[in-house]
Amino acid sequence: MTDYRAPDEPYTTSFEATVASVDDRVVTLDRTYFYAEGGGQPADRGTLAGVPVVDVQKEAGEVAHTLAEPPAVEPGETVAGQVDEAYRTYLMCAHTASHLLYGAGRRVLCDLGYGGFGIDDEKVRVDFETTTDVDDGSLVELERLVNRAVWESVPVTWESVPKDDALDREEIAFNVATEEGVFSESETVRVVEIEGWDVAACGGTHVRNTREIGPVTLLDRSNPGEGMTRVEFAVGPVAIERRAAERRAATEAAATLETGVTDLPEVASRLREENAALQADLDDLRAEVLDARLAGVDRVERAGQSWLVGPVDGFGPNEVSERAQAAVGDVADVVALCGRDGRAFVVVATGGDPDANEVVADVTDEFGGGGGGSPTFAQGGGMDADPDAVVDYLRSA
Repeated sequence: MTDYRAPDEPYTTSFEATVASVDDRVVTLDRTYFYAEGGGQPADRGTLAGVPVVDVQKEAGEVAHTLAEPPAVEPGETVAGQVDEAYRTYLMCAHTASHLLYGAGRRVLCDLGYGGFGIDDEKVRVDFETTTDVDDGSLVELERLVNRAVWESVPVTWESVPKDDALDREEIAFNVATEEGVFSESETVRVVEIEGWDVAACGGTHVRNTREIGPVTLLDRSNPGEGMTRVEFAVGPVAIERRAAERRAATEAAATLETGVTDLPEVASRLREENAALQADLDDLRAEVLDARLAGVDRVERAGQSWLVGPVDGFGPNEVSERAQAAVGDVADVVALCGRDGRAFVVVATGGDPDANEVVADVTDEFGGGGGGSPTFAQGGGMDADPDAVVDYLRSA
């Protein structure tokens, strides 16, 4: 059994230990301060006997250190271990910050449950089970509460307690999704507490005071499953750079709009309303222009029916489709309009006779592309042709 000291003595990063076994690149020791991957936290990095450690795993009480190459050591030898201090510090801060975020979630979100957790080199994710719709406002409040707790320098403690006693304490969060090993390997449970914020069964490494975490920046949210909300955040340099980038973007936007950062929401809302009104006016004007274009198109009489066939340069197929269908039976019996949206397109609206699908199929057979629709409306696109050529073909076909 390896004397596994990383969780309870996270500030120790240099140590000596006796080699228990060597199997090619895998080494076990009588004791170790390397954190073994688990609970959503990655394994520590560093060196053992001067050789880089690439993985650390804990199985059946033994901690296996996988090295980059076979080490020149034998069982019984004393070797030096060096945990990467910068990476360990990052993991301690990130893991403790996740507890703060969960504590903040208890204050902001309803019907809160724990859905998962993970740390990578750039960010940390916490999955919440909650009935609350976590919007941008929720993220801002979660971030505010977490950073407030960092500023208040809250003590962080950990201890092992009997498993049954821990299960009887309602305030303890049992994160079974990531911490199954914490409950199955021992009759005791390691409980981490951030005073007044969070109490959880956890086997990770943590700082002793929240002030050591530094700034925490929430990055994004997503929905990994029904009833789940994933919140991603950063600590350390990534958090600082993200916050600086957001501040820079906000000040540049404020300068462009000739207002202050705090007034941006009001200005943006006003501009959105003005833009919507302008867009509505523009749509009305474009509709009038399109109607005027259609009024100037000559009709073609065919088999006792009036066909309106013409070009509609400057308009997209969606705009043309609506007008074509509205004109059938009023302006003409058949409306066939051609334009360009990257490549040439055609829209055809009828009363059902002729079949609009057949008209479009005839055009695409001649000019390429494809399309389809219903007997009363169809459209084709992707044609390598000039719209005027398509118009001439429809007028003479």
